[in-house]
Amino acid sequence: MIIILFRLLLLIAIAFILYTAYKFIINPRRKLDLARDKKEFYFHDNKENTKQNFLMTYKGLVFEGEKYLGTTDHSFEVVNINVSAHTPEKLQGLTREDLYFLEQEILIRYPYASIEWKYPVNRLIIHPLKDDHYD
Repeated sequence: MIIILFRLLLLIAIAFILYTAYKFIINPRRKLDLARDKKEFYFHDNKENTKQNFLMTYKGLVFEGEKYLGTTDHSFEVVNINVSAHTPEKLQGLTREDLYFLEQEILIRYPYASIEWKYPVNRLIIHPLKDDHYD
């Protein structure tokens, strides 16, 4: 009887370890941290929950977007997004093209949204992009 009970407890422990490992591997926050460490792009969002902010990482920087629901011609959609940098002191080297890439990725997921960048990123976007090749 004790051997059967021990085997049952061992089976439960193995199942619990496998479940914990599975939850760890599919954790989106872990994927975000891994992409940040590798300086890759990753977008973490729960599209069904408009009250939950999205996170994205690019070139080792983490950006957070606050979504605001509004109306379009046909439905309720996310119409305004405010994006801020988690560590603004590390923005050195970020270019306008990088910000345009991030905006395109946001617009792929939220096509009706207008994107507003918070300080200090908005200082880079306010000035129009000047192409020196055609002067």
